[in-house]
Amino acid sequence: MTAPAGFYNDKLTELCDEYRRYNGFNQRDYLTYGVKRGLRNPDGTGVMAGLTNICNVHGFLIADGERIPDKGKLTYRGYDVKDIIAACVSEDRFGFEETAWLLLFGSLPDEVHLSRFKEILGHYRELPHDFAEDMIMKLPSRDIMNKLAHSVLGLYTFDEYPDDTSLENTMRQSIQLIASLPTIMTYAYQVKRRAFDKESMFFHPIDLSLSTSESILRALRFDTKFTDSEAKLLDLCMILHAEHGGGNNSTFSTRVLSSSGTDTYSAIAAAIGSLKGPRHGGANLRVRTMMNELKNDVADWKDDEQIYNYLASVIRKEKGDGSGLIFGFGHAVYTLSDPRAEILRDTAARIAEEKNMLAEFELYKSVERITPKVMREVKGSEKVICANVDFYSGFVYDMLGIPSEMFTPLFAVSRIAGWCAHRMEEVAYGGRIIRPAYRSMVHSKEYIPLSQRDD
Repeated sequence: MTAPAGFYNDKLTELCDEYRRYNGFNQRDYLTYGVKRGLRNPDGTGVMAGLTNICNVHGFLIADGERIPDKGKLTYRGYDVKDIIAACVSEDRFGFEETAWLLLFGSLPDEVHLSRFKEILGHYRELPHDFAEDMIMKLPSRDIMNKLAHSVLGLYTFDEYPDDTSLENTMRQSIQLIASLPTIMTYAYQVKRRAFDKESMFFHPIDLSLSTSESILRALRFDTKFTDSEAKLLDLCMILHAEHGGGNNSTFSTRVLSSSGTDTYSAIAAAIGSLKGPRHGGANLRVRTMMNELKNDVADWKDDEQIYNYLASVIRKEKGDGSGLIFGFGHAVYTLSDPRAEILRDTAARIAEEKNMLAEFELYKSVERITPKVMREVKGSEKVICANVDFYSGFVYDMLGIPSEMFTPLFAVSRIAGWCAHRMEEVAYGGRIIRPAYRSMVHSKEYIPLSQRDD
């Protein structure tokens, strides 16, 4: 949709000025009224909004009211994610499907249950008849996240019981969405290639026997070829992105909508819309953009001083996107370390040599090492920060040859396992609609008749 000719030049600035004239807040009012912006406490911790058995994100300790930095730890249903991944690596097997089961049900599956669960996911990987043609091919989108949200809402129409919020029906819908969202993603990418990039589009028949990560790589590649190590690397990334507690923006969106009694498709579409935001799921793409600029700007990738000077210029808003942010660093919970970033870094070290990308990997490690120093000396920040998962995930995707427009959608097809687990928990045990308060700053006014109003 486009505005009428001349609209933007003649009217939009005027309308925005009118809006600014009657809106806005004195920033001191937030302190005066004890408003916890972003649902954050003054010490940076999140406001306690509920209980969950699904996940715990640990990054600091509280002693005598002081926040003390601590080594990061991420647990799914009580199991350390490092242990989950270590088991998959040592046994040379895929783990995302097991992780999805664990998040949904709360227990580790035995071989029989896991095998059956994989069969069910494979079965539901196929989209409803004519869905791809009617919902994806006829309505292409430049942004794959937009297409994911639109398609999830479209699945409502194909569900015989879309509004049934019983545990049985929500479970069925959740499993179907976990299985089908990767297919929607790869189809949306192929259609985007044809419609907007003027490149060939290809749809391969779905192999129901493959793991989720294998299925994704097969669908993305023209010749359907991929190595076992590539598929297991993507599988590892999906495990790490599958869940991160109830307080992250997209998961909280899922729980807010679920608390209203709405359907599963609306709740998950809202989560996708949240994850699309650059302050949430789009950070890994911003890291990649920043690192590409750094690689072009820094002549010697082994020279710490050159790297330091570039990062300092980013903080001073002289380079980068002008935000003054070094993307891929800092987190609402993690302080000393993000366990997901550590796992990706260690894994990337092994794969980078195979992909002839060791020099670039060493540059990433140098940026990780130097950034905290730059933050202290240039920004004057004493906050303890670490590299987060977004810092290395884009680099890993690059090694897999995954196009940048797929970075955030891959996050979504992984995190949907956590979203669905939280939806089921909220619907089954939440019990109340989530409704925080906003203090009104409006003063009573006497209504003025139209004929008496000044311009």
